[in-house]
Amino acid sequence: VSKQDIRERIWDHMESQNLADFPRPVHHRIPNFKGSYVACQNLQDMDVFARAQEVKVDPDKPLEGARLLALQSKKTLLVPTPRLRTGLFNKITPPPGASKADLRRCATSQGVRSHSVPVGLDSKVLVDLVVVGSVAVSEKGWRIGKGEGYADLEYAMMVSMGAVHEGTPVVTIVHDCQVVDIPEALLEDHDIMVDYILTPTRLIATGRERPQPAGITWSKISPEMMEKIPILRSLRRREEQAGKDVALRDVAGSQRAAPPGGVRRPQDPQGVARGSPLLAATVSVGNLPHDARVSDLKRALRELGLMPPRLTWQGPRRPALLHYQDPASAQQAVSCLQGLSLGASTVRVALAEQQRDR
Repeated sequence: VSKQDIRERIWDHMESQNLADFPRPVHHRIPNFKGSYVACQNLQDMDVFARAQEVKVDPDKPLEGARLLALQSKKTLLVPTPRLRTGLFNKITPPPGASKADLRRCATSQGVRSHSVPVGLDSKVLVDLVVVGSVAVSEKGWRIGKGEGYADLEYAMMVSMGAVHEGTPVVTIVHDCQVVDIPEALLEDHDIMVDYILTPTRLIATGRERPQPAGITWSKISPEMMEKIPILRSLRRREEQAGKDVALRDVAGSQRAAPPGGVRRPQDPQGVARGSPLLAATVSVGNLPHDARVSDLKRALRELGLMPPRLTWQGPRRPALLHYQDPASAQQAVSCLQGLSLGASTVRVALAEQQRDR
């Protein structure tokens, strides 16, 4: 049994039993579920929430109710930036005299983007409570995310900043079906553990016995990840100056970085390559609205966390091509983009290998 086996089993079960909620399908996501708001409301019955002044809540859809509760309780709400590309946290700042409807908007992913200010490394942040999303979790506090490692990395970065410590409580909010047995052999030192599990029907204190990550394990970080996450470079310089071992993962044992000019990085302001060759890890997005613009597609991809390293725009009458660095990323994009609507059109999504072969 692997972590991915457990993820697939949870995702399949939630879809087949209609336990999932928007956005669907839940595959390759922290799954939203029916009853997530009820589960989030259970936070207000917890002493660790009542005592907390600064709360860090992940941006996942099923945690929207937790973000709203933090705002309604007048706590400082910190939300990680998507894929850590522009920093670690955003502090949510509701408009003056915010109504209940205003706070609801601030708790959504769009509200997080519109009503927030970045929190820098030099900010004196002391997080009293961490709320993370999960795909699966055990009653012992062992957690499995969607496989990208951002929650683990965010926690390790907070340790490096001094924003959390071993005693900072960690809560996850899931559906009851996501509480499963997880073999201890699957756990790694950089995996974040949870102290409490909230479901629509239960509050579970895990009494976890394993320690939390003690900081960033630089040997797990690839040069490619360093390139994508600028704040990692700043933290690495700080730890290097403090005399710590900051050697990165050997590139030979990981995915090789793209050659200069071969792939446009996500932060490239142009972000579109015309006439690009069709790669093996390419996704075709067709049936675009006649008035579609590349910015419409890019906006949708960013909201889903699927922005590729390179995008070929051929105009609205021909499919757009999303070039990913590996087949797994391309397959994930195909799964997540099924049913996506742009304007009045539902796009057609497929791996592009067959088109290339023809």
